[in-house]
Amino acid sequence: MHMMRRLRSFASGRSSISDPGGDCGFRRDKIEQDISGDVSLEFDMEVDKVEGLETRPQAASNLLEVGASASDANTTFRSQEVGVNQIPVEMHENKMQDENTDVIVKDTENKMANGKLTETGQIIKTTVGGRNGQPKQTISYMAERVVGTGSFGVVFQAKCLETGEAVAIKKVLQDKRYKNRELQIMQSLNHPNVVQLKHYFFSTTDRDELYLNLVLEFVPETVYRASKYFTRMKQHMPVLYVQLYSYQICRALAYIHRVVGVCHRDIKPQNLLVNPQTHQVKVCDFGSAKMLVPGEPNISYICSRYYRAPELIFGATEYTTAIDMWSVGCVLAELLLGQPLFPGESGVDQLVEIIKILGTPTREEIKCMNPNYTEFKFPQIKAHPWHKIFDKRLPPEAVDLVSRMLQYSPNLRCKALEACAHPFFDELRDPNTRLPNGALLPPLFDFTPQELQGASPELIQRLIPDHAGI
Repeated sequence: MHMMRRLRSFASGRSSISDPGGDCGFRRDKIEQDISGDVSLEFDMEVDKVEGLETRPQAASNLLEVGASASDANTTFRSQEVGVNQIPVEMHENKMQDENTDVIVKDTENKMANGKLTETGQIIKTTVGGRNGQPKQTISYMAERVVGTGSFGVVFQAKCLETGEAVAIKKVLQDKRYKNRELQIMQSLNHPNVVQLKHYFFSTTDRDELYLNLVLEFVPETVYRASKYFTRMKQHMPVLYVQLYSYQICRALAYIHRVVGVCHRDIKPQNLLVNPQTHQVKVCDFGSAKMLVPGEPNISYICSRYYRAPELIFGATEYTTAIDMWSVGCVLAELLLGQPLFPGESGVDQLVEIIKILGTPTREEIKCMNPNYTEFKFPQIKAHPWHKIFDKRLPPEAVDLVSRMLQYSPNLRCKALEACAHPFFDELRDPNTRLPNGALLPPLFDFTPQELQGASPELIQRLIPDHAGI
């Protein structure tokens, strides 16, 4: 009922819909504040992670008139002039930090002192090897700091005492009755844009609790914090960075979907790691990932809310990897806007935010999302033109790619490998394109035969530039 009331209110011509909480007077400059600053959200696998935030970004649909005008903010694309010419010092020195990090880490360390997690400074020893004739080797790690917590356990940065290498260790409670699906999936992954699993080991507590420890490569930053850095500077992320990040996400998903046959199911900026020197991106957190089998039902209450595909909101249980492409479209739009495109306050409100921009889905589109959903007749709301949502100085190719990903019908969404060939990424294929400091771009075109298997010659030709020499 609340959803229908809000939609009817919007359909009657009011561009701003007030909630009982009342944020219709939310000023645009409030979106410049860090939405969370909460490092504990970074690896949190719960789907509704942002529910308790004190401030939330104003809905993009409430900023349509404001966002389409270049005159309302003289800093709108200052990053195009400043950021592209030099890498921000904070990113270059790995010092981008969320404001509340210290508080959260201290709170987590208090929990660790009670034996729930791993204590900072603790030495963890494990044995690797011993299979296929390989010699056994003892490796020692020193836990240094917590970088993420959630209902699953904790992620902490550690140092290998034998090599000095920094790693991330994700420690999760393991049910002894079942195999760990995340571990099984990560053992099958090997891609430059996917976080690497180095090895794993099990540990127990005094209460006979079994924990699985995933030892992962350590990447210092996330796309989320990179985006928030530019927001705090009252700048938009430079288009080159948006191109680099979104291309690598699409390439990673093309590999995950086509080669491994897995759906990630929780693509969001917090789960996208980025090296601030090379700008190489790696998808992480496969705690929600699953191999989708046609005809086999899956839970629909999955994926973080802002990035949740509409078929999941409609309760679909036989969905496809297209839900990841919707999430990528939301991430791309967020990097271009500087704020989430669909900031719903609840699962139902999420659908309201989507309809306010995409318009009311047709009966055929609802059938494509979930054939079993016949509950409501929605007020008729027209789609808002994409070019009025984004700044007019953005490349039209960027807006076109967003529109191809954010389609109601899952089968009409752009596939990941096709997205990599989109004209929005042509600048990355230019041999003269460099990072702002003059350095080469990270590897982008070193496709393996498995990645390109089944792709048409025309698609391969668009994907790989002549200078790549593949």
